[in-house]
Amino acid sequence: MLRQLGPFALGLIFFFCAGCAINPITGEEDLMFYPEDKDIAIGKKYAPEVEKQLDGKIANEDLQNYIDRIGQKIARVSQRPDLEYHFAALQDKSTNAFALPGGYVYVLRGMLEKLTSESQLAALLGHEIAHVVARDSMAALSRQHVIDVLMVAAIVGRAPGDAVRAAGLTRLFLDLRYSREDEQEADLAGLAYMTAAGYDPHGAAELIQILEDEHAVKQLEFFSTHPSPRNRRQYITQEIENKYSSLTDLKTGKEDYYSHVLQPLTGKRPK
Repeated sequence: MLRQLGPFALGLIFFFCAGCAINPITGEEDLMFYPEDKDIAIGKKYAPEVEKQLDGKIANEDLQNYIDRIGQKIARVSQRPDLEYHFAALQDKSTNAFALPGGYVYVLRGMLEKLTSESQLAALLGHEIAHVVARDSMAALSRQHVIDVLMVAAIVGRAPGDAVRAAGLTRLFLDLRYSREDEQEADLAGLAYMTAAGYDPHGAAELIQILEDEHAVKQLEFFSTHPSPRNRRQYITQEIENKYSSLTDLKTGKEDYYSHVLQPLTGKRPK
């Protein structure tokens, strides 16, 4: 039967078959045109420029080590525990967090100042780790038709003008919008990760409540890149009741979060 197909049709079949990968979270086959090593190469190459454009890392070694320690703990219980993850807090005052391909996860200062506990931070990091595990950024870029000359150049490494290219890619990742399905998948996978790592899952529902309260006051950056369906907190709460309500001795960590994050950043105790 294949002999009856023209060369163009055969090329399409080969292209799409070669562009499939198993999503480790769902176990389903996703369309993916690039191997994992390209994700890692992109993250490694452009992470320094992303950090520069967002005013650099917060100059507090204890705070950075604290965030990295929590992130690494959660990443080790994900479906991609062997990936080399990098966690950092940046000075930008936006209320946001995001992940680059290949395991680079960032939390911005404005977000850190809104949280009140380690379990809320664990929920936030778990959510972003889930995006890394599922390779959602590359899939979203494809869906949104923004793999243009900048992205192609970044992948194959042929275009001139590293600074211009890096600035363009930074903007792409900061403006990236995931599908509602991706967001729910990341919420629930992140919830599973944080609980497996020993954190109180109610921190996830609290995180969404904090963000929704802030969003009611002003247009929150987090929701420009992370769509918030009306029932988001509802399905998270339902998942907690169905799967995690019997668990005990899970960490909330309000005092730890205060001493490592809020005190250095604001000097204020949480309400």
